[in-house]
Order: sequence, then structure tokens, then C-alpha cells
Amino acid sequence: MRVTASTWWLLTSEYIHHLYHHRANNANRANKLFVIRVVTRDLLVFQSAVQTADRSDVVSVTPWLAPVVWEGTFNPVLLDSIYEPQNISVAVTVFAVGKYIMFLKNFLETAEQHFFIGFNVHVYVFTDRTKDVPQVKMAAGRQLTVRSVPSSKRWQEISARRMELIQLLIEEELHHTDYIFCLDVDSKFHGRWGSESLGGLVAVIHPGYYKDDRSRFPYERRPESRAYLAPGEGDFYYCGGGSPEQVLSPEYLWQDFKSREPEIHIIRFSGVVKNYADIRPNV
Repeated sequence: MRVTASTWWLLTSEYIHHLYHHRANNANRANKLFVIRVVTRDLLVFQSAVQTADRSDVVSVTPWLAPVVWEGTFNPVLLDSIYEPQNISVAVTVFAVGKYIMFLKNFLETAEQHFFIGFNVHVYVFTDRTKDVPQVKMAAGRQLTVRSVPSSKRWQEISARRMELIQLLIEEELHHTDYIFCLDVDSKFHGRWGSESLGGLVAVIHPGYYKDDRSRFPYERRPESRAYLAPGEGDFYYCGGGSPEQVLSPEYLWQDFKSREPEIHIIRFSGVVKNYADIRPNV
């Protein structure tokens, strides 16, 4: 059963509205990823049933019983066999504004090697340098669309407007898309990223804070913000917002300048090393 466009919009509108205000009030904080989807309950229950829990060295389930996805906690062959017959569609949004265009080729090429291989994938690139978008050969069932956006002299403005532009894209084109991932262009794929990452609302644990005590998380502490969390509240520190139905481990957002920790058996996606003074217009 497919959900209607109206049902889809009611969910995504609320979530994006929350994230847009979250970014506007936290311009110095990078939301690396979020994924939105409306799915039938029986499919979600089925996916939860095939998740395994073979890791005793990490937290593999949250206090509210959402799975935390690590290498060794899922069966990729079984999950793909469930989702492939569904003929699901996956959209990816990525912003390559200003000098960030230099990262796009590596992002697209590594996505072709590791991101939802064998599924229908549509990449949407937002850029002010449409003529500089590289030509990358894409497999059957995968496509790229370039959307022009204005330049800005302030990287904070570019960052804060992302949710607004993504919401507009959903209104105009993505009514029937099953999943939407929002990723950062200054990153690259290193390993499989597939159906194990799907859920009604998914967030990734921030690689810089996953070992820290909750008291050290840089939550929003201004009461006037919609993203405000009082001292003592919160669970994990996510690269995004919301209380997810599924949590992705730091395997799905590592940082190239960090050495791999023992519990990180595979790095699937990571931010590349860069000098912000060279790529951000007002640093």
C-alpha cells in the first residue's frame, strides 16, 4: 500500500518546519543528515524483526526500543530482499554552493559505488555554479537534477536556508518519493549504505559526541528556541533533530581527521578534511 501525497506532506511539513527553526537558531551547528519517509506499519515491523543484535560492545537499541544500526546488527541480504520488490524511490539533496562545488565530483562518484546500489536513486544538487557540475556516469535507475540557487557572501545564510529549499522541492517534485536523505557535499562514501538505514524518521549519532556524557552535549539552551532542551533532558546528540524511529551509528557520519575507534568496524560515510577559511566566504 502506498501512502497518499497528503499524508506524506503532513509528516514532512511538520518535521522540516522543526528542523528549519533548529538550523536558524543554530547556524554554527552542522546538520549532516536526516531522512524522512512515510511507510506502512507492517513493513517497519518486518524490518525491526530482521534486525539482529550481535554486538555487545555498543548500544544497539535505544531506551524507546529504536534500533541503533552498527555493522553486525543487520542482515544486508535479507533486508535488500525485502525492499527491492517494493520498488522504493530514494532522493538525495546536496548543496554545492560557492567553493563547495569542489567536493561534488568525489561525492557523486563514491555514491555510485556505495549508496543504495540496485535501488532507484535521484540526486538533487543545489548550486550557484551550474556550469561547474561534473559529469558523472550513473547506473540505470539513478539520475541527477541540478537546481540553481543564488550565491551568498555568508555561509550561515546558505546553511540556514537549506531546509526552506528542501521543503520547496518536496512541494514541487517529491510528493511520491519514498525517502529523502539530506547529505553534506564535503563528504564521501567508503562502504555500503543501503536499506538498513531506512525508517519512518532516522537520525545519525554525531561522531564527535557519541562517547561523551549527556551533560557535555551542545544542546540548544535558549528557552525561546523551538529546539530548546532543558538541562537533564535529551538522549543522544544527533546530526539533525527529532526523536528517531531508527538511529544510525557514527559509521554513517565519521570524520576523516579522526582515527577509527575500535567499535567502528566500518566507515560508510565521512566528512573530508578541509580548511574552512578556504571554502567559506566569510570565515
